[in-house]
Amino acid sequence: MTQRLFAEHLGVSDRVVAKWESGGTDYVPRPETQALLDTALARASDEQSGRFHSLTAPGGKRLGRVRDAAADAIRVDSHKFMPVFVGHYLAARLMKRVGLEAPEALLDTGFAPIDHPDADQCSLYVHPCGVALFHIVQPREPETLSELAEWRYRTYATDPPWAAQVLADLLGANGHTDLRPEYVLSAYWLHDCPWDDAQYETALQLMATPSPLVDRSDPNEVRVLGAETETTLLSSGFAHPAVTSIGVHGIAAGFVGWSGVSYHPLALERALTIDELVETEVLAQLIWCYSAHIQRSVETGRDPDVPDQYGWRFLRAAHSRLTSARPLETAQHRLMREAIVNTSGLTDILLGAQAALREDQR
Repeated sequence: MTQRLFAEHLGVSDRVVAKWESGGTDYVPRPETQALLDTALARASDEQSGRFHSLTAPGGKRLGRVRDAAADAIRVDSHKFMPVFVGHYLAARLMKRVGLEAPEALLDTGFAPIDHPDADQCSLYVHPCGVALFHIVQPREPETLSELAEWRYRTYATDPPWAAQVLADLLGANGHTDLRPEYVLSAYWLHDCPWDDAQYETALQLMATPSPLVDRSDPNEVRVLGAETETTLLSSGFAHPAVTSIGVHGIAAGFVGWSGVSYHPLALERALTIDELVETEVLAQLIWCYSAHIQRSVETGRDPDVPDQYGWRFLRAAHSRLTSARPLETAQHRLMREAIVNTSGLTDILLGAQAALREDQR
């Protein structure tokens, strides 16, 4: 494109584009300008994007990985998200017990610290619509991906009962011992890794979807399949059809799947932050859990018991927040948000719950 056409394409003035070009490689655009360019690249066709990356990375590295040569181990923070539907009455009691105020905005969620026997940090989010969500942060330094996968699935058997006991203790055990998270979603924030460029993307995909590394035929006795399985997968490559890349060349690498997320920031000042990832997952899991409860009520022939302020208009607001771009949202944030929504199947279950509540109010 000419400078004028490119300016029109981005929605900026001709002089702005001329300034970028005259500045050469030493010129660094402002953050909001970088976001504009990131968005333009994200919306480009595969052919255009491929040309861009081939010109800016003549060495051919797919994600522009920069690794510390001294890194010889995996160092990662595990973030687990465990939602549980408690109902609006018990949610109000929970908020009172842990000292949370009613949120100012409809989709805001307060949280309080909770003690966990094996975590650096644990938070309990509670939303007045009736959902509680545990967020557990645990740094790990496994020797292999298989060891990390085994630990992940082992804790999937112990963390939900622990969460159920915490809720029972906070609410009083009378009739509340059945409040238990239905599932656990894991997100891994990678700090260091030993993989070479040929193994790098495969390793990140296996981190997000580790089931090929373990035998889960007995949920109470998950075991590693063996070092040769991991070696074979890393050398031959692994691509799960339901996993979406959220990597941006030279800035970050990451993948999002149904049950897991992996993310490795390469340029810390330009990559996503862990707070952005956590904020998006908390809202997505909150709405998924709430919508699933509504659909289960309908499927069992019951009218959903929800407060008026958390009816179909609340779900419409949630759908807009999760699927619409924000004015200052970067392309990376948009890619991450869309991948989380799409791989979880959230849109379908949310719209189904919204339709059910509308029908119930007629």
